[in-house]
Amino acid sequence: MSRYECVADQKPAGFPVTKACEVAGVSTSGFYQWRERGAAEPTGREIAEAELVALMREIFDAADGNYGVPRIYRELRHGGVLVNMKRVRRLMRRHAMAGRCIRRRCRTTIPGPDGYTIPALIGRGFTPDEPDMAWCQDITYIATGEGWLYLASVLDLGSRRMLGYSMADHMRTELVIDALDMAITARAGNVAGVITHADRGSQYTSNDYLDHCQQHQLRPSV
Repeated sequence: MSRYECVADQKPAGFPVTKACEVAGVSTSGFYQWRERGAAEPTGREIAEAELVALMREIFDAADGNYGVPRIYRELRHGGVLVNMKRVRRLMRRHAMAGRCIRRRCRTTIPGPDGYTIPALIGRGFTPDEPDMAWCQDITYIATGEGWLYLASVLDLGSRRMLGYSMADHMRTELVIDALDMAITARAGNVAGVITHADRGSQYTSNDYLDHCQQHQLRPSV
Protein backbone atom coordinates (compact mmCIF):
# COMPACT_ATOMS: atom_id res chain seq x y z
CA MET A 1 0.00 0.00 0.00
CA SER A 2 1.34 3.43 -0.99
CA ARG A 3 1.38 6.40 1.33
CA TYR A 4 -1.43 8.02 -0.65
CA GLU A 5 -3.52 4.87 -0.32
CA CYS A 6 -2.87 4.96 3.42
CA VAL A 7 -4.26 8.50 3.58
CA ALA A 8 -7.32 7.50 1.54
CA ASP A 9 -7.90 4.54 3.82
CA GLN A 10 -8.07 6.81 6.87
CA LYS A 11 -10.62 9.22 5.39
CA PRO A 12 -13.73 7.02 5.94
CA ALA A 13 -12.70 6.64 9.58
CA GLY A 14 -13.15 10.37 10.05
CA PHE A 15 -9.49 11.45 10.12
CA PRO A 16 -8.88 14.87 8.49
CA VAL A 17 -6.97 14.62 5.23
CA THR A 18 -4.46 17.22 6.39
CA LYS A 19 -3.61 15.25 9.53
CA ALA A 20 -3.47 11.93 7.67
CA CYS A 21 -1.08 13.44 5.10
CA GLU A 22 1.12 14.78 7.88
CA VAL A 23 1.34 11.36 9.52
CA ALA A 24 2.00 9.63 6.19
CA GLY A 25 4.68 12.16 5.31
CA VAL A 26 3.09 13.39 2.08
CA SER A 27 1.77 16.80 1.02
CA THR A 28 -1.94 17.52 0.90
CA SER A 29 -1.66 18.88 -2.64
CA GLY A 30 0.16 15.76 -3.74
CA PHE A 31 -2.59 13.57 -2.27
CA TYR A 32 -5.34 15.46 -4.12
CA GLN A 33 -3.35 15.33 -7.38
CA TRP A 34 -3.05 11.60 -6.90
CA ARG A 35 -6.80 11.31 -6.41
CA GLU A 36 -7.51 13.47 -9.48
CA ARG A 37 -5.38 11.17 -11.61
CA GLY A 38 -7.78 8.37 -10.72
CA ALA A 39 -5.05 6.30 -9.17
CA ALA A 40 -7.13 5.47 -6.12
CA GLU A 41 -9.35 2.44 -6.14
CA PRO A 42 -11.94 2.14 -3.34
CA THR A 43 -10.28 0.71 -0.29
CA GLY A 44 -11.65 -2.23 1.62
CA ARG A 45 -12.72 0.10 4.40
CA GLU A 46 -14.54 2.39 1.97
CA ILE A 47 -16.39 -0.55 0.46
CA ALA A 48 -17.34 -1.88 3.91
CA GLU A 49 -18.56 1.55 4.98
CA ALA A 50 -20.64 1.94 1.82
CA GLU A 51 -22.29 -1.42 2.56
CA LEU A 52 -22.95 -0.37 6.16
CA VAL A 53 -24.50 2.93 5.06
CA ALA A 54 -26.72 1.08 2.59
CA LEU A 55 -27.94 -1.22 5.36
CA MET A 56 -28.56 1.72 7.69
CA ARG A 57 -30.51 3.47 4.93
CA GLU A 58 -32.63 0.36 4.44
CA ILE A 59 -33.48 0.23 8.16
CA PHE A 60 -34.11 3.98 8.27
CA ASP A 61 -36.45 3.95 5.26
CA ALA A 62 -38.31 0.86 6.52
CA ALA A 63 -39.10 2.81 9.71
CA ASP A 64 -40.42 5.76 7.66
CA GLY A 65 -37.56 7.93 8.89
CA ASN A 66 -38.62 7.63 12.53
CA TYR A 67 -35.53 5.82 13.83
CA GLY A 68 -32.72 7.79 15.42
CA VAL A 69 -29.22 6.68 16.39
CA PRO A 70 -30.19 4.36 19.30
CA ARG A 71 -32.73 2.39 17.29
CA ILE A 72 -30.58 2.12 14.17
CA TYR A 73 -27.73 0.93 16.40
CA ARG A 74 -29.95 -1.71 18.07
CA GLU A 75 -31.26 -2.97 14.72
CA LEU A 76 -27.72 -3.34 13.40
CA ARG A 77 -26.56 -5.21 16.48
CA HIS A 78 -29.61 -7.47 16.40
CA GLY A 79 -28.70 -8.25 12.80
CA GLY A 80 -25.20 -9.28 13.83
CA VAL A 81 -23.39 -6.16 12.62
CA LEU A 82 -20.52 -5.24 14.93
CA VAL A 83 -20.49 -1.46 15.05
CA ASN A 84 -20.31 1.13 17.83
CA MET A 85 -22.85 3.87 18.41
CA LYS A 86 -20.39 6.68 17.72
CA ARG A 87 -19.84 5.38 14.20
CA VAL A 88 -23.58 5.03 13.63
CA ARG A 89 -24.10 8.62 14.79
CA ARG A 90 -21.31 9.91 12.53
CA LEU A 91 -22.59 8.08 9.45
CA MET A 92 -26.20 9.10 10.05
CA ARG A 93 -25.14 12.74 10.34
CA ARG A 94 -22.96 12.53 7.24
CA HIS A 95 -25.67 10.89 5.14
CA ALA A 96 -28.58 13.03 6.37
CA MET A 97 -30.46 10.37 8.30
CA ALA A 98 -32.13 12.20 11.17
CA GLY A 99 -34.88 10.44 13.10
CA ARG A 100 -38.05 12.37 13.77
CA CYS A 101 -38.52 13.61 17.32
CA ILE A 102 -42.16 13.06 18.26
CA ARG A 103 -43.10 15.62 20.87
CA ARG A 104 -44.56 13.98 23.92
CA ARG A 105 -47.58 15.62 25.46
CA CYS A 106 -48.94 15.60 28.93
CA ARG A 107 -52.31 16.69 30.27
CA THR A 108 -51.98 19.08 33.19
CA THR A 109 -55.50 20.57 33.45
CA ILE A 110 -57.68 17.89 35.01
CA PRO A 111 -61.07 19.19 36.15
CA GLY A 112 -61.91 18.76 39.81
CA PRO A 113 -65.10 17.14 41.09
CA ASP A 114 -68.43 18.88 40.63
CA GLY A 115 -69.83 20.99 43.44
CA TYR A 116 -67.18 23.69 43.68
CA THR A 117 -68.35 27.23 42.97
CA ILE A 118 -65.32 29.45 42.39
CA PRO A 119 -66.00 32.79 40.68
CA ALA A 120 -64.12 34.26 37.72
CA LEU A 121 -62.98 37.38 39.56
CA ILE A 122 -60.42 38.49 37.02
CA GLY A 123 -62.65 38.53 33.95
CA ARG A 124 -60.38 39.59 31.11
CA GLY A 125 -58.44 42.03 33.26
CA PHE A 126 -54.98 40.57 32.80
CA THR A 127 -53.26 43.98 32.94
CA PRO A 128 -53.99 45.54 36.35
CA ASP A 129 -52.53 48.95 37.06
CA GLU A 130 -50.71 47.92 40.25
CA PRO A 131 -48.82 44.91 41.61
CA ASP A 132 -50.50 42.46 43.97
CA MET A 133 -53.98 42.99 42.63
CA ALA A 134 -54.05 39.68 40.76
CA TRP A 135 -51.72 36.72 40.42
CA CYS A 136 -51.92 34.18 37.63
CA GLN A 137 -51.01 30.54 38.27
CA ASP A 138 -50.34 27.60 35.99
CA ILE A 139 -48.68 24.21 35.71
CA THR A 140 -46.44 23.23 32.82
CA TYR A 141 -44.37 20.14 32.16
CA ILE A 142 -40.85 19.40 30.98
CA ALA A 143 -39.72 16.10 29.46
CA THR A 144 -36.52 14.75 31.02
CA GLY A 145 -34.55 11.54 30.69
CA GLU A 146 -36.15 10.30 33.92
CA GLY A 147 -39.76 11.21 33.07
CA TRP A 148 -41.93 14.30 33.39
CA LEU A 149 -40.92 17.25 35.55
CA TYR A 150 -43.85 19.45 36.56
CA LEU A 151 -43.41 23.19 37.14
CA ALA A 152 -46.00 25.30 38.97
CA SER A 153 -45.64 29.08 38.77
CA VAL A 154 -47.19 32.25 40.22
CA LEU A 155 -46.96 35.44 38.15
CA ASP A 156 -47.93 38.89 39.41
CA LEU A 157 -49.95 40.37 36.55
CA GLY A 158 -49.31 43.96 37.63
CA SER A 159 -45.52 43.82 37.70
CA ARG A 160 -45.06 40.77 35.43
CA ARG A 161 -42.73 39.40 38.07
CA MET A 162 -42.49 35.68 38.77
CA LEU A 163 -43.17 35.54 42.49
CA GLY A 164 -43.16 31.82 43.11
CA TYR A 165 -42.52 28.46 41.56
CA SER A 166 -42.07 24.82 42.53
CA MET A 167 -40.97 21.67 40.73
CA ALA A 168 -41.74 18.02 41.37
CA ASP A 169 -42.28 14.69 39.63
CA HIS A 170 -46.01 14.83 40.43
CA MET A 171 -48.99 17.15 39.99
CA ARG A 172 -50.51 16.86 43.45
CA THR A 173 -52.03 19.91 45.14
CA GLU A 174 -48.90 20.42 47.23
CA LEU A 175 -47.06 21.37 44.02
CA VAL A 176 -49.20 24.50 43.52
CA ILE A 177 -49.35 25.27 47.24
CA ASP A 178 -45.55 25.28 47.42
CA ALA A 179 -45.39 27.78 44.53
CA LEU A 180 -48.07 29.90 46.19
CA ASP A 181 -46.16 29.89 49.49
CA MET A 182 -43.05 31.18 47.73
CA ALA A 183 -45.09 34.06 46.30
CA ILE A 184 -46.58 34.82 49.72
CA THR A 185 -43.09 34.88 51.23
CA ALA A 186 -41.86 37.18 48.44
CA ARG A 187 -44.52 39.68 49.53
CA ALA A 188 -43.70 39.20 53.22
CA GLY A 189 -47.16 37.82 53.83
CA ASN A 190 -48.94 41.05 52.86
CA VAL A 191 -51.29 39.41 50.39
CA ALA A 192 -54.77 39.90 51.82
CA GLY A 193 -57.28 40.49 49.04
CA VAL A 194 -55.01 39.39 46.18
CA ILE A 195 -56.86 37.48 43.45
CA THR A 196 -55.21 34.12 42.69
CA HIS A 197 -56.39 33.19 39.21
CA ALA A 198 -55.88 29.71 37.72
CA ASP A 199 -57.54 27.19 35.42
CA ARG A 200 -60.13 24.67 36.59
CA GLY A 201 -57.59 21.95 37.29
CA SER A 202 -58.23 19.76 40.31
CA GLN A 203 -55.20 21.22 42.12
CA TYR A 204 -56.77 24.71 42.09
CA THR A 205 -60.25 23.52 43.10
CA SER A 206 -59.25 21.16 45.91
CA ASN A 207 -60.21 21.69 49.53
CA ASP A 208 -56.56 21.92 50.56
CA TYR A 209 -55.87 24.70 48.05
CA LEU A 210 -59.02 26.67 48.91
CA ASP A 211 -58.33 26.34 52.63
CA HIS A 212 -54.78 27.60 52.06
CA CYS A 213 -56.10 30.64 50.20
CA GLN A 214 -58.61 31.35 52.95
CA GLN A 215 -55.89 31.10 55.57
CA HIS A 216 -53.92 33.86 53.83
CA GLN A 217 -57.02 35.89 52.84
CA LEU A 218 -56.40 35.28 49.15
CA ARG A 219 -59.31 35.33 46.68
CA PRO A 220 -59.41 32.25 44.42
CA SER A 221 -60.52 32.76 40.83
CA VAL A 222 -60.88 30.40 37.86
